[in-house]
Amino acid sequence: MSSNDTVQSTTAVPKPATPEPPKNEPILPEQMGVKAQEEEQSSGMTIFFSLLVIGICIILVHLLIKFKLHFLPESVAVVSLGILMGAFIKIIESLQLANWKEEEMFRPNMFFLLLLPPIIFESGYSLHKGNFFQNIGSITLFAVFGTAISAFIVGGGIYFLGQADVIYKMTMTDSFAFGSLISAVDPVATIAIFNALNVDPVLNMLVFGESILNDAVSIVLTNTAEGFAGSDVSTGWETFMQALGYFLKMFFGSAALGTLTGLISAISLKHFDLRKTPSLEFGMMIIFAYLPYGLAEGIKLSGIMAILFSGIVMSHYTHHNLSPVTQILMQQTLRTVAFMCETCVFAFLGLSIFSFPHKFELSFVIWCIVLILVGRAVNIFPISFMLNFFRDHKITPKMMFIMWFSGLRGAIPYALSLHLGLEPIEKRQLIGTTTIVIVLFTILLLGGGTMPLIRIMDIEESQSRRKNKKDINLSKTQKMGNAIESEHLSELTEEEYEAHIFQRQDLKGFLWLDAKYLNPFFTRRLTQEDLLHGRIQMKTLTNKWYEEVRQGPSGSEDEDDEAELL
Repeated sequence: MSSNDTVQSTTAVPKPATPEPPKNEPILPEQMGVKAQEEEQSSGMTIFFSLLVIGICIILVHLLIKFKLHFLPESVAVVSLGILMGAFIKIIESLQLANWKEEEMFRPNMFFLLLLPPIIFESGYSLHKGNFFQNIGSITLFAVFGTAISAFIVGGGIYFLGQADVIYKMTMTDSFAFGSLISAVDPVATIAIFNALNVDPVLNMLVFGESILNDAVSIVLTNTAEGFAGSDVSTGWETFMQALGYFLKMFFGSAALGTLTGLISAISLKHFDLRKTPSLEFGMMIIFAYLPYGLAEGIKLSGIMAILFSGIVMSHYTHHNLSPVTQILMQQTLRTVAFMCETCVFAFLGLSIFSFPHKFELSFVIWCIVLILVGRAVNIFPISFMLNFFRDHKITPKMMFIMWFSGLRGAIPYALSLHLGLEPIEKRQLIGTTTIVIVLFTILLLGGGTMPLIRIMDIEESQSRRKNKKDINLSKTQKMGNAIESEHLSELTEEEYEAHIFQRQDLKGFLWLDAKYLNPFFTRRLTQEDLLHGRIQMKTLTNKWYEEVRQGPSGSEDEDDEAELL
Protein backbone atom coordinates (compact mmCIF):
# COMPACT_ATOMS: atom_id res chain seq x y z
CA MET A 1 0.00 0.00 0.00
CA SER A 2 1.36 3.40 -0.99
CA SER A 3 1.81 6.33 1.34
CA ASN A 4 -1.06 8.15 -0.40
CA ASP A 5 -3.41 5.25 0.32
CA THR A 6 -2.27 5.22 3.95
CA VAL A 7 -3.21 8.88 4.36
CA GLN A 8 -6.59 8.28 2.78
CA SER A 9 -7.31 5.30 5.06
CA THR A 10 -6.60 7.32 8.20
CA THR A 11 -8.77 10.28 7.20
CA ALA A 12 -11.68 8.59 5.43
CA VAL A 13 -15.13 8.08 6.94
CA PRO A 14 -15.97 4.47 7.89
CA LYS A 15 -17.25 3.59 4.40
CA PRO A 16 -15.48 1.10 2.19
CA ALA A 17 -15.50 3.35 -0.86
CA THR A 18 -13.39 6.50 -0.66
CA PRO A 19 -13.86 9.41 -3.08
CA GLU A 20 -11.24 9.91 -5.69
CA PRO A 21 -8.86 12.78 -5.01
CA PRO A 22 -9.71 15.86 -7.08
CA LYS A 23 -7.86 16.14 -10.31
CA ASN A 24 -5.48 19.01 -10.77
CA GLU A 25 -7.37 21.42 -13.02
CA PRO A 26 -5.23 23.42 -15.42
CA ILE A 27 -4.83 27.05 -14.45
CA LEU A 28 -4.89 28.23 -18.06
CA PRO A 29 -8.16 27.91 -20.03
CA GLU A 30 -8.48 24.82 -22.17
CA GLN A 31 -9.67 26.82 -25.18
CA MET A 32 -6.77 26.99 -27.55
CA GLY A 33 -6.16 27.34 -31.24
CA VAL A 34 -9.12 28.22 -33.47
CA LYS A 35 -11.68 28.33 -30.63
CA ALA A 36 -9.63 30.75 -28.55
CA GLN A 37 -9.03 32.90 -31.64
CA GLU A 38 -12.78 33.04 -32.34
CA GLU A 39 -13.50 34.08 -28.76
CA GLU A 40 -10.84 36.79 -28.98
CA GLN A 41 -12.34 38.09 -32.23
CA SER A 42 -15.82 38.14 -30.66
CA SER A 43 -14.53 40.11 -27.65
CA GLY A 44 -12.78 42.52 -30.00
CA MET A 45 -16.01 43.13 -31.92
CA THR A 46 -17.89 43.69 -28.65
CA ILE A 47 -15.33 46.32 -27.58
CA PHE A 48 -15.49 47.95 -31.01
CA PHE A 49 -19.29 48.02 -30.97
CA SER A 50 -19.43 49.51 -27.44
CA LEU A 51 -16.89 52.22 -28.30
CA LEU A 52 -18.74 53.00 -31.53
CA VAL A 53 -22.02 53.44 -29.64
CA ILE A 54 -20.37 55.71 -27.03
CA GLY A 55 -18.69 57.77 -29.77
CA ILE A 56 -21.99 58.37 -31.56
CA CYS A 57 -23.65 59.32 -28.26
CA ILE A 58 -20.86 61.82 -27.47
CA ILE A 59 -21.46 63.50 -30.83
CA LEU A 60 -25.19 63.60 -30.03
CA VAL A 61 -24.58 65.25 -26.63
CA HIS A 62 -22.25 67.77 -28.30
CA LEU A 63 -25.01 68.67 -30.78
CA LEU A 64 -27.49 69.10 -27.92
CA ILE A 65 -25.14 71.56 -26.23
CA LYS A 66 -24.19 73.33 -29.46
CA PHE A 67 -27.78 73.97 -30.54
CA LYS A 68 -28.81 74.79 -26.94
CA LEU A 69 -31.44 72.06 -26.61
CA HIS A 70 -31.14 72.38 -22.83
CA PHE A 71 -34.72 71.35 -22.15
CA LEU A 72 -33.97 67.79 -23.30
CA PRO A 73 -32.17 65.61 -20.71
CA GLU A 74 -29.20 63.78 -22.19
CA SER A 75 -30.45 60.42 -20.91
CA VAL A 76 -33.63 60.81 -22.96
CA ALA A 77 -31.64 61.65 -26.10
CA VAL A 78 -29.20 58.75 -25.61
CA VAL A 79 -31.99 56.21 -24.97
CA SER A 80 -33.81 57.44 -28.08
CA LEU A 81 -30.62 57.08 -30.12
CA GLY A 82 -30.17 53.55 -28.74
CA ILE A 83 -33.71 52.65 -29.86
CA LEU A 84 -33.00 53.93 -33.39
CA MET A 85 -29.69 52.03 -33.53
CA GLY A 86 -31.40 48.87 -32.30
CA ALA A 87 -34.05 49.17 -35.03
CA PHE A 88 -31.34 49.73 -37.66
CA ILE A 89 -29.40 46.64 -36.50
CA LYS A 90 -32.62 44.60 -36.51
CA ILE A 91 -33.24 45.57 -40.14
CA ILE A 92 -29.67 44.63 -41.08
CA GLU A 93 -30.05 41.25 -39.37
CA SER A 94 -33.41 40.60 -41.05
CA LEU A 95 -31.77 41.22 -44.43
CA GLN A 96 -28.97 38.82 -43.37
CA LEU A 97 -26.30 41.44 -44.06
CA ALA A 98 -24.68 40.98 -40.63
CA ASN A 99 -25.24 39.30 -37.26
CA TRP A 100 -24.41 41.46 -34.24
CA LYS A 101 -26.59 39.58 -31.74
CA GLU A 102 -23.75 38.85 -29.32
CA GLU A 103 -22.21 42.33 -29.58
CA GLU A 104 -25.43 44.24 -28.88
CA MET A 105 -26.42 42.13 -25.86
CA PHE A 106 -25.73 43.87 -22.54
CA ARG A 107 -23.73 41.73 -20.13
CA PRO A 108 -24.63 42.28 -16.45
CA ASN A 109 -21.14 41.29 -15.25
CA MET A 110 -19.65 44.04 -17.42
CA PHE A 111 -22.02 46.52 -15.78
CA PHE A 112 -21.18 45.57 -12.19
CA LEU A 113 -17.43 45.19 -12.72
CA LEU A 114 -16.65 48.01 -15.17
CA LEU A 115 -19.50 50.50 -15.61
CA LEU A 116 -21.18 50.91 -12.22
CA PRO A 117 -18.12 51.48 -9.94
CA PRO A 118 -16.94 54.68 -11.74
CA ILE A 119 -20.50 56.08 -11.71
CA ILE A 120 -20.96 55.49 -7.97
CA PHE A 121 -17.43 56.61 -7.03
CA GLU A 122 -17.76 59.85 -9.02
CA SER A 123 -21.11 60.54 -7.32
CA GLY A 124 -19.52 60.28 -3.89
CA TYR A 125 -16.39 62.18 -4.96
CA SER A 126 -18.35 65.14 -6.37
CA LEU A 127 -20.58 65.63 -3.33
CA HIS A 128 -20.51 69.02 -1.63
CA LYS A 129 -19.30 67.63 1.66
CA GLY A 130 -20.29 70.57 3.88
CA ASN A 131 -24.00 70.37 3.06
CA PHE A 132 -23.85 66.56 2.96
CA PHE A 133 -22.52 66.16 6.51
CA GLN A 134 -24.87 68.85 7.81
CA ASN A 135 -27.85 66.89 6.45
CA ILE A 136 -26.54 63.35 6.96
CA GLY A 137 -29.47 62.41 9.24
CA SER A 138 -32.17 63.52 6.82
CA ILE A 139 -30.35 62.01 3.84
CA THR A 140 -29.99 58.65 5.60
CA LEU A 141 -33.67 58.67 6.55
CA PHE A 142 -34.75 59.26 2.94
CA ALA A 143 -32.22 56.84 1.47
CA VAL A 144 -32.52 53.89 3.86
CA PHE A 145 -36.04 54.01 5.31
CA GLY A 146 -37.60 55.70 2.28
CA THR A 147 -36.14 53.18 -0.15
CA ALA A 148 -37.12 50.28 2.15
CA ILE A 149 -40.70 51.62 2.37
CA SER A 150 -40.91 51.88 -1.41
CA ALA A 151 -39.45 48.37 -1.86
CA PHE A 152 -41.93 46.86 0.65
CA ILE A 153 -44.92 48.57 -0.97
CA VAL A 154 -43.98 47.56 -4.51
CA GLY A 155 -42.84 44.05 -3.55
CA GLY A 156 -45.78 43.40 -1.21
CA GLY A 157 -48.26 44.75 -3.74
CA ILE A 158 -46.90 42.50 -6.50
CA TYR A 159 -46.95 39.45 -4.20
CA PHE A 160 -50.55 39.90 -2.97
CA LEU A 161 -51.87 40.85 -6.42
CA GLY A 162 -50.22 37.69 -7.74
CA GLN A 163 -51.81 35.60 -4.97
CA ALA A 164 -55.18 37.07 -5.98
CA ASP A 165 -54.50 36.04 -9.62
CA VAL A 166 -54.71 39.66 -10.76
CA ILE A 167 -51.18 39.65 -12.21
CA TYR A 168 -48.38 37.13 -12.79
CA LYS A 169 -47.82 35.11 -9.60
CA MET A 170 -44.38 35.46 -7.95
CA THR A 171 -42.86 34.32 -4.68
CA MET A 172 -42.35 36.72 -1.77
CA THR A 173 -38.57 36.91 -2.22
CA ASP A 174 -38.81 37.44 -6.00
CA SER A 175 -41.44 40.15 -5.49
CA PHE A 176 -39.31 41.93 -2.90
CA ALA A 177 -36.21 41.64 -5.15
CA PHE A 178 -38.11 43.35 -7.97
CA GLY A 179 -39.50 45.99 -5.58
CA SER A 180 -35.96 46.71 -4.36
CA LEU A 181 -34.35 47.05 -7.78
CA ILE A 182 -37.12 49.25 -9.18
CA SER A 183 -36.86 51.62 -6.18
CA ALA A 184 -33.49 53.02 -7.36
CA VAL A 185 -34.10 56.55 -8.68
CA ASP A 186 -31.99 58.42 -11.22
CA PRO A 187 -30.11 61.31 -9.53
CA VAL A 188 -29.08 62.96 -12.83
CA ALA A 189 -32.61 63.88 -13.86
CA THR A 190 -33.59 64.79 -10.30
CA ILE A 191 -30.75 67.24 -9.81
CA ALA A 192 -31.25 68.76 -13.26
CA ILE A 193 -34.82 69.57 -12.22
CA PHE A 194 -33.76 71.22 -8.96
CA ASN A 195 -30.97 73.19 -10.63
CA ALA A 196 -33.56 74.49 -13.07
CA LEU A 197 -35.79 75.51 -10.16
CA ASN A 198 -33.03 77.45 -8.36
CA VAL A 199 -33.93 75.71 -5.11
CA ASP A 200 -32.19 76.16 -1.81
CA PRO A 201 -28.75 74.47 -1.91
CA VAL A 202 -29.48 72.56 1.30
CA LEU A 203 -32.66 71.10 -0.19
CA ASN A 204 -30.73 70.38 -3.38
CA MET A 205 -28.18 68.43 -1.37
CA LEU A 206 -30.96 66.62 0.51
CA VAL A 207 -32.34 65.20 -2.72
CA PHE A 208 -28.94 64.63 -4.33
CA GLY A 209 -27.55 62.79 -1.32
CA GLU A 210 -30.72 60.69 -1.05
CA SER A 211 -30.52 59.81 -4.74
CA ILE A 212 -26.90 58.66 -4.50
CA LEU A 213 -27.32 56.65 -1.29
CA ASN A 214 -30.60 55.31 -2.66
CA ASP A 215 -28.79 53.52 -5.50
CA ALA A 216 -26.46 51.72 -3.11
CA VAL A 217 -29.29 50.85 -0.68
CA SER A 218 -31.42 49.51 -3.55
CA ILE A 219 -28.57 47.25 -4.70
CA VAL A 220 -28.00 45.93 -1.16
CA LEU A 221 -31.75 45.28 -0.70
CA THR A 222 -31.87 43.41 -4.01
CA ASN A 223 -28.87 41.28 -3.03
CA THR A 224 -30.53 40.60 0.32
CA ALA A 225 -33.70 39.35 -1.37
CA GLU A 226 -31.66 37.25 -3.80
CA GLY A 227 -29.71 35.70 -0.92
CA PHE A 228 -32.94 34.46 0.69
CA ALA A 229 -34.57 33.25 -2.54
CA GLY A 230 -33.89 29.59 -1.67
CA SER A 231 -34.24 29.97 2.09
CA ASP A 232 -35.64 27.05 4.10
CA VAL A 233 -36.58 29.18 7.12
CA SER A 234 -39.91 28.00 8.53
CA THR A 235 -41.70 31.28 9.30
CA GLY A 236 -41.91 34.62 7.55
CA TRP A 237 -40.87 36.40 10.77
CA GLU A 238 -37.62 34.41 10.97
CA THR A 239 -36.92 35.15 7.30
CA PHE A 240 -37.55 38.87 7.90
CA MET A 241 -35.21 39.00 10.90
CA GLN A 242 -32.46 37.13 9.06
CA ALA A 243 -32.87 39.40 6.04
CA LEU A 244 -32.72 42.49 8.29
CA GLY A 245 -29.53 41.23 9.92
CA TYR A 246 -28.02 40.48 6.52
CA PHE A 247 -28.93 43.96 5.25
CA LEU A 248 -27.47 45.70 8.31
CA LYS A 249 -24.27 43.66 7.99
CA MET A 250 -23.98 44.52 4.29
CA PHE A 251 -24.80 48.20 4.78
CA PHE A 252 -22.69 49.05 7.82
CA GLY A 253 -19.91 46.56 7.05
CA SER A 254 -19.48 47.87 3.50
CA ALA A 255 -19.73 51.51 4.63
CA ALA A 256 -17.10 50.90 7.33
CA LEU A 257 -14.80 49.16 4.84
CA GLY A 258 -15.11 52.02 2.33
CA THR A 259 -14.57 54.64 5.04
CA LEU A 260 -11.50 52.80 6.36
CA THR A 261 -10.01 52.52 2.85
CA GLY A 262 -10.56 56.23 2.27
CA LEU A 263 -8.88 57.14 5.56
CA ILE A 264 -5.92 54.85 4.78
CA SER A 265 -5.53 56.58 1.40
CA ALA A 266 -5.53 59.98 3.14
CA ILE A 267 -2.86 58.91 5.65
CA SER A 268 -0.76 57.31 2.90
CA LEU A 269 -0.76 60.32 0.59
CA LYS A 270 -0.21 62.66 3.53
CA HIS A 271 3.04 60.99 4.60
CA PHE A 272 4.22 59.69 1.20
CA ASP A 273 4.64 63.00 -0.55
CA LEU A 274 4.06 62.31 -4.26
CA ARG A 275 3.09 65.88 -5.12
CA LYS A 276 6.20 66.40 -7.27
CA THR A 277 5.41 63.30 -9.39
CA PRO A 278 1.74 63.71 -10.46
CA SER A 279 1.74 60.52 -12.54
CA LEU A 280 2.57 58.36 -9.48
CA GLU A 281 0.14 60.36 -7.36
CA PHE A 282 -2.67 59.88 -9.87
CA GLY A 283 -1.88 56.16 -10.13
CA MET A 284 -2.22 55.74 -6.36
CA MET A 285 -5.58 57.54 -6.42
CA ILE A 286 -6.91 55.22 -9.13
CA ILE A 287 -5.76 52.17 -7.14
CA PHE A 288 -7.40 53.39 -3.92
CA ALA A 289 -10.56 54.27 -5.88
CA TYR A 290 -11.15 50.68 -7.08
CA LEU A 291 -9.55 48.88 -4.12
CA PRO A 292 -12.59 48.85 -1.77
CA TYR A 293 -14.86 47.49 -4.49
CA GLY A 294 -12.69 44.44 -5.14
CA LEU A 295 -12.06 43.82 -1.43
CA ALA A 296 -15.74 44.15 -0.46
CA GLU A 297 -16.91 41.80 -3.20
CA GLY A 298 -14.16 39.35 -2.25
CA ILE A 299 -15.36 39.10 1.37
CA LYS A 300 -19.07 39.02 0.35
CA LEU A 301 -19.97 42.60 1.22
CA SER A 302 -21.42 45.26 -1.08
CA GLY A 303 -18.72 46.72 -3.33
CA ILE A 304 -21.05 49.54 -4.43
CA MET A 305 -21.70 50.70 -0.86
CA ALA A 306 -17.97 50.47 -0.07
CA ILE A 307 -16.87 52.45 -3.12
CA LEU A 308 -19.51 55.15 -2.46
CA PHE A 309 -18.29 55.83 1.08
CA SER A 310 -14.69 55.56 -0.06
CA GLY A 311 -15.38 58.26 -2.67
CA ILE A 312 -16.96 60.56 -0.07
CA VAL A 313 -14.06 60.14 2.39
CA MET A 314 -11.33 60.42 -0.28
CA SER A 315 -12.91 63.59 -1.60
CA HIS A 316 -13.12 65.07 1.89
CA TYR A 317 -9.60 64.22 3.06
CA THR A 318 -7.33 62.57 0.46
CA HIS A 319 -8.09 65.09 -2.29
CA HIS A 320 -6.50 67.90 -0.29
CA ASN A 321 -3.24 65.97 -0.02
CA LEU A 322 -2.82 66.04 -3.81
CA SER A 323 -0.97 68.50 -6.00
CA PRO A 324 -3.12 71.01 -7.94
CA VAL A 325 -2.42 69.18 -11.22
CA THR A 326 -3.63 65.84 -9.83
CA GLN A 327 -6.65 67.49 -8.21
CA ILE A 328 -7.86 68.79 -11.56
CA LEU A 329 -6.84 65.60 -13.36
CA MET A 330 -8.74 63.44 -10.85
CA GLN A 331 -11.93 65.45 -11.11
CA GLN A 332 -11.97 65.60 -14.90
CA THR A 333 -11.00 61.93 -15.31
CA LEU A 334 -13.73 60.74 -12.96
CA ARG A 335 -16.32 62.93 -14.64
CA THR A 336 -15.32 61.75 -18.11
CA VAL A 337 -15.28 58.05 -17.20
CA ALA A 338 -18.59 58.31 -15.30
CA PHE A 339 -20.19 60.11 -18.26
CA MET A 340 -19.02 57.43 -20.69
CA CYS A 341 -20.26 54.64 -18.41
CA GLU A 342 -23.68 56.26 -17.95
CA THR A 343 -23.95 56.91 -21.69
CA CYS A 344 -23.06 53.29 -22.46
CA VAL A 345 -25.75 51.96 -20.11
CA PHE A 346 -28.49 54.27 -21.43
CA ALA A 347 -27.55 53.48 -25.05
CA PHE A 348 -27.68 49.72 -24.41
CA LEU A 349 -31.00 50.27 -22.62
CA GLY A 350 -32.41 51.58 -25.90
CA LEU A 351 -30.74 48.77 -27.87
CA SER A 352 -32.23 46.13 -25.54
CA ILE A 353 -35.73 46.81 -26.85
CA PHE A 354 -34.78 44.85 -29.99
CA SER A 355 -32.06 42.55 -28.60
CA PHE A 356 -33.74 41.33 -25.38
CA PRO A 357 -36.11 38.28 -25.43
CA HIS A 358 -39.31 39.87 -24.10
CA LYS A 359 -42.35 38.70 -22.19
CA PHE A 360 -44.86 41.56 -21.96
CA GLU A 361 -47.95 41.52 -19.74
CA LEU A 362 -49.96 44.74 -19.78
CA SER A 363 -51.66 44.17 -16.42
CA PHE A 364 -48.30 43.49 -14.71
CA VAL A 365 -46.75 46.67 -16.16
CA ILE A 366 -49.71 48.89 -15.26
CA TRP A 367 -49.95 47.62 -11.67
CA CYS A 368 -46.17 47.98 -11.25
CA ILE A 369 -46.29 51.62 -12.39
CA VAL A 370 -49.18 52.32 -9.98
CA LEU A 371 -47.34 50.65 -7.08
CA ILE A 372 -44.13 52.57 -7.89
CA LEU A 373 -45.95 55.92 -7.84
CA VAL A 374 -47.73 54.99 -4.58
CA GLY A 375 -44.49 53.75 -3.01
CA ARG A 376 -42.67 56.95 -3.98
CA ALA A 377 -45.51 59.03 -2.49
CA VAL A 378 -45.47 57.08 0.81
CA ASN A 379 -41.70 57.55 0.84
CA ILE A 380 -41.58 61.32 0.17
CA PHE A 381 -44.64 62.90 1.82
CA PRO A 382 -44.66 61.34 5.34
CA ILE A 383 -40.87 61.50 5.77
CA SER A 384 -40.73 65.13 4.54
CA PHE A 385 -43.60 66.06 6.87
CA MET A 386 -41.80 64.42 9.81
CA LEU A 387 -38.45 66.05 8.95
CA ASN A 388 -40.05 69.52 8.86
CA PHE A 389 -40.48 69.31 12.65
CA PHE A 390 -36.68 69.17 13.05
CA ARG A 391 -35.46 71.29 10.13
CA ASP A 392 -34.91 75.01 9.78
CA HIS A 393 -35.17 74.71 5.99
CA LYS A 394 -38.72 73.50 5.52
CA ILE A 395 -39.74 71.26 2.63
CA THR A 396 -42.81 72.91 1.11
CA PRO A 397 -45.75 70.90 -0.33
CA LYS A 398 -44.81 72.13 -3.81
CA MET A 399 -41.28 70.77 -3.42
CA MET A 400 -42.62 67.49 -2.04
CA PHE A 401 -44.77 67.07 -5.14
CA ILE A 402 -41.85 67.80 -7.47
CA MET A 403 -39.64 65.37 -5.50
CA TRP A 404 -42.32 62.71 -5.97
CA PHE A 405 -42.73 63.48 -9.66
CA SER A 406 -39.00 63.51 -10.31
CA GLY A 407 -38.38 59.98 -9.04
CA LEU A 408 -37.23 58.79 -12.46
CA ARG A 409 -35.74 55.32 -12.95
CA GLY A 410 -32.47 54.90 -14.81
CA ALA A 411 -29.54 52.62 -15.47
CA ILE A 412 -29.31 50.68 -12.20
CA PRO A 413 -32.80 49.04 -12.24
CA TYR A 414 -32.19 47.90 -15.81
CA ALA A 415 -28.84 46.26 -15.03
CA LEU A 416 -30.13 44.71 -11.79
CA SER A 417 -33.06 43.17 -13.66
CA LEU A 418 -30.65 41.40 -16.01
CA HIS A 419 -28.55 40.23 -13.08
CA LEU A 420 -31.41 38.49 -11.23
CA GLY A 421 -31.11 34.72 -11.44
CA LEU A 422 -34.85 33.98 -11.52
CA GLU A 423 -36.35 30.67 -12.59
CA PRO A 424 -38.14 29.82 -14.83
CA ILE A 425 -36.74 31.81 -17.72
CA GLU A 426 -40.12 33.42 -18.52
CA LYS A 427 -40.12 35.08 -15.08
CA ARG A 428 -36.70 36.60 -15.79
CA GLN A 429 -37.93 37.82 -19.19
CA LEU A 430 -41.06 39.33 -17.60
CA ILE A 431 -39.01 41.21 -14.98
CA GLY A 432 -36.54 42.45 -17.62
CA THR A 433 -39.25 43.60 -20.02
CA THR A 434 -41.28 45.30 -17.27
CA THR A 435 -38.18 47.11 -15.98
CA ILE A 436 -37.33 48.39 -19.47
CA VAL A 437 -40.91 49.66 -19.96
CA ILE A 438 -40.93 51.38 -16.53
CA VAL A 439 -37.53 53.02 -17.12
CA LEU A 440 -38.62 54.27 -20.54
CA PHE A 441 -41.98 55.42 -19.12
CA THR A 442 -40.36 57.46 -16.33
CA ILE A 443 -37.56 58.85 -18.51
CA LEU A 444 -39.67 59.77 -21.54
CA LEU A 445 -43.05 60.69 -20.01
CA LEU A 446 -42.18 61.90 -16.50
CA GLY A 447 -38.87 63.38 -17.69
CA GLY A 448 -40.59 65.00 -20.65
CA GLY A 449 -43.33 66.37 -18.39
CA THR A 450 -40.83 68.00 -16.05
CA MET A 451 -40.59 71.29 -17.95
CA PRO A 452 -44.40 71.84 -18.19
CA LEU A 453 -44.62 71.04 -14.47
CA ILE A 454 -41.95 73.66 -13.70
CA ARG A 455 -43.87 76.27 -15.70
CA ILE A 456 -47.18 75.41 -14.02
CA MET A 457 -45.96 75.22 -10.41
CA ASP A 458 -43.15 77.79 -10.51
CA ILE A 459 -44.76 81.00 -11.78
CA GLU A 460 -43.00 83.48 -9.50
CA GLU A 461 -39.54 81.97 -9.98
CA SER A 462 -40.06 81.73 -13.75
CA GLN A 463 -40.69 85.48 -13.86
CA SER A 464 -37.55 86.22 -11.86
CA ARG A 465 -35.60 83.79 -14.05
CA ARG A 466 -36.76 85.63 -17.18
CA LYS A 467 -35.68 88.85 -15.55
CA ASN A 468 -32.23 87.39 -14.92
CA LYS A 469 -32.16 85.95 -18.45
CA LYS A 470 -31.08 82.56 -17.17
CA ASP A 471 -31.91 79.57 -19.38
CA ILE A 472 -33.13 76.34 -17.86
CA ASN A 473 -30.39 73.82 -18.54
CA LEU A 474 -30.87 70.07 -18.13
CA SER A 475 -27.46 69.18 -19.59
CA LYS A 476 -25.30 67.51 -16.96
CA THR A 477 -22.25 67.45 -19.24
CA GLN A 478 -22.23 71.21 -19.80
CA LYS A 479 -22.62 71.87 -16.07
CA MET A 480 -19.70 69.55 -15.31
CA GLY A 481 -17.45 71.37 -17.75
CA ASN A 482 -18.31 74.89 -16.66
CA ALA A 483 -16.20 74.99 -13.49
CA ILE A 484 -14.21 73.04 -10.97
CA GLU A 485 -15.47 73.04 -7.40
CA SER A 486 -13.65 75.75 -5.50
CA GLU A 487 -13.76 73.71 -2.29
CA HIS A 488 -11.67 71.07 -4.05
CA LEU A 489 -8.93 73.55 -4.86
CA SER A 490 -8.69 75.25 -1.49
CA GLU A 491 -5.10 75.49 -0.29
CA LEU A 492 -4.64 76.71 3.27
CA THR A 493 -1.48 76.89 5.28
CA GLU A 494 -1.43 75.86 8.94
CA GLU A 495 -1.91 79.42 10.17
CA GLU A 496 -4.70 80.17 7.66
CA TYR A 497 -6.55 76.96 8.57
CA GLU A 498 -6.46 77.70 12.32
CA ALA A 499 -7.68 81.25 11.68
CA HIS A 500 -10.47 79.87 9.49
CA ILE A 501 -11.62 77.44 12.22
CA PHE A 502 -11.44 80.20 14.86
CA GLN A 503 -13.83 82.30 12.79
CA ARG A 504 -16.30 79.39 12.40
CA GLN A 505 -17.62 79.27 15.97
CA ASP A 506 -21.05 78.04 14.75
CA LEU A 507 -19.80 74.51 13.98
CA LYS A 508 -21.51 71.76 15.96
CA GLY A 509 -21.45 67.99 16.26
CA PHE A 510 -19.51 66.12 13.61
CA LEU A 511 -18.57 69.30 11.73
CA TRP A 512 -16.83 70.65 14.83
CA LEU A 513 -15.09 67.30 15.46
CA ASP A 514 -14.01 67.13 11.82
CA ALA A 515 -12.68 70.68 11.71
CA LYS A 516 -10.93 70.47 15.07
CA TYR A 517 -9.35 67.00 14.98
CA LEU A 518 -10.08 64.81 11.92
CA ASN A 519 -9.20 67.26 9.17
CA PRO A 520 -5.83 68.26 10.67
CA PHE A 521 -4.99 64.58 11.28
CA PHE A 522 -5.82 63.24 7.81
CA THR A 523 -4.82 66.21 5.62
CA ARG A 524 -1.48 67.93 5.39
CA ARG A 525 -1.33 71.67 5.90
CA LEU A 526 0.64 73.26 3.12
CA THR A 527 3.78 75.26 3.69
CA GLN A 528 4.58 78.41 1.73
CA GLU A 529 7.07 76.34 -0.25
CA ASP A 530 4.31 73.87 -1.22
CA LEU A 531 2.06 76.71 -2.34
CA LEU A 532 4.88 78.22 -4.41
CA HIS A 533 5.67 74.86 -6.02
CA GLY A 534 2.02 74.29 -6.88
CA ARG A 535 1.68 77.69 -8.52
CA ILE A 536 4.92 77.17 -10.49
CA GLN A 537 3.67 73.73 -11.61
CA MET A 538 0.36 75.12 -12.87
CA LYS A 539 2.02 78.11 -14.51
CA THR A 540 4.54 75.88 -16.28
CA LEU A 541 1.78 73.71 -17.73
CA THR A 542 -0.20 76.77 -18.84
CA ASN A 543 2.84 78.39 -20.47
CA LYS A 544 3.74 75.14 -22.24
CA TRP A 545 0.23 74.84 -23.67
CA TYR A 546 0.20 78.49 -24.70
CA GLU A 547 3.54 78.18 -26.49
CA GLU A 548 2.37 75.11 -28.41
CA VAL A 549 -0.80 76.92 -29.47
CA ARG A 550 1.11 79.99 -30.63
CA GLN A 551 3.54 77.87 -32.63
CA GLY A 552 0.77 75.80 -34.22
CA PRO A 553 -0.73 76.44 -37.65
CA SER A 554 -3.71 78.29 -36.17
CA GLY A 555 -1.69 80.20 -33.61
CA SER A 556 -1.69 83.99 -33.62
CA GLU A 557 1.37 86.11 -32.91
CA ASP A 558 -0.70 89.23 -32.41
CA GLU A 559 -0.11 90.62 -28.92
CA ASP A 560 -3.19 92.82 -29.28
CA ASP A 561 -5.37 89.72 -29.58
CA GLU A 562 -3.89 88.40 -26.35
CA ALA A 563 -4.48 91.66 -24.50
CA GLU A 564 -8.06 91.83 -25.79
CA LEU A 565 -8.70 88.25 -24.68
CA LEU A 566 -7.35 88.92 -21.18
